[in-house]
Amino acid sequence: MISSESIKKKALELGFQKVGIAKAEATPNEKADLETWLKQGRHATMEWIVKRKNERSDIHTYFPAAKSVISVGLNYQIGKGQNDISSDYKLSNYAWGEDYHDVIKKRLFQLLGWMKETHPDLKGIACVDTSPVMDKVWAQRAGLGWLGKHTNLITRDHGSWLFLGELILDIELEYDEPFNDDLCGTCTACVDACPTQALNEYQIDARKCLSYLTIEHRGDLPDTEGNLHGWIYGCDICQDVCPWNEKFSKISNIPEFKVREEIMNWTNKDWQNLDEDGFRKLFKGSAVKRTKYVGLKRNIENNVSSES
Repeated sequence: MISSESIKKKALELGFQKVGIAKAEATPNEKADLETWLKQGRHATMEWIVKRKNERSDIHTYFPAAKSVISVGLNYQIGKGQNDISSDYKLSNYAWGEDYHDVIKKRLFQLLGWMKETHPDLKGIACVDTSPVMDKVWAQRAGLGWLGKHTNLITRDHGSWLFLGELILDIELEYDEPFNDDLCGTCTACVDACPTQALNEYQIDARKCLSYLTIEHRGDLPDTEGNLHGWIYGCDICQDVCPWNEKFSKISNIPEFKVREEIMNWTNKDWQNLDEDGFRKLFKGSAVKRTKYVGLKRNIENNVSSES
C-alpha cells in the first residue's frame, strides 16, 4: 500500500506548497449550507452550480468509489500588486500568468501517474475548481487551513494566495486532522473593505461581487452594480487587506505564473484599443479567456464611462 507520507513528499517535489489528505465521507452540514445559499439566489446566474449541486454536496455522487481526497495548494503570489500596474485598470493577479487550471491539473496528473507506477489498478480523478467538488471544504478537512470571512481558504504559512486542487482516490490512506481553528478572530478587514458589500461574514453574494460581475456575468451589468471600481477582470480587495496575507504570504516559484508584461505595462489607451484578435493573442493560455472578449471590453468601457 502506498503511504500518505510518500504521496505528500512527491506532491511537494512537484511544486505544491500545501498537501493534506482527508477521508472521503458525507458533508451534510456543507450540503445544507449550499442549499440555503442557492435558495437565496446568491449564486446569481451561475446555474452550473445548481445543475451539479448533488455532486458538489456529496462526493460519492460524483465519484462513487471515493475513499480518500488529497488536497493540494499552489502559491500564486508573485510579489507584485495593483499599484505596480501602469494603467488604472485592475486585473486579479491570479490571472496574470498561465491558466491555473492547466498548471494545477498537469501536476495532479503527474502525481496520479507516479502513484499508478506502483499501483496500476488505482482509480482517481484530478479536480480543480471547474469540477463539482467543494475544494475549500476538503482543504479544511485535510488540514490545510480554515475558511476565512472572505470565503477563501486561509493558511498559516501562505495566507489565502493559493490555488486549490484535489485527487480523489479509490484507496484508503492515512488521514490528516482537519483544521478546526478559526484564526480570523474578531477581524473584519475583508468585510469592511468590500466596495459593494458583497461579503457577510463567511458568506458571499455573487450578485454584488466584482469578481462575478467582471468574469461570470453575461450581457449588460445590472444598473445597481454598474461601478466596477477600476476592475476589468476579477477583484483582489478582500485578499489584499487580509492580515494573514500581509504578514505571511510568500513569493511563488512557479514559472507558469510569471506575469504577462502587457498587464504591467499597458496604458489605459492600450486597453481601450484592444481588439478581438489582440485579446486572443494576449490571453492565449490565460484564465482571462473565461470572460471572453465581449466581457472584457464591456468592463473596460464601464470603467471609461465611470472616469468621465
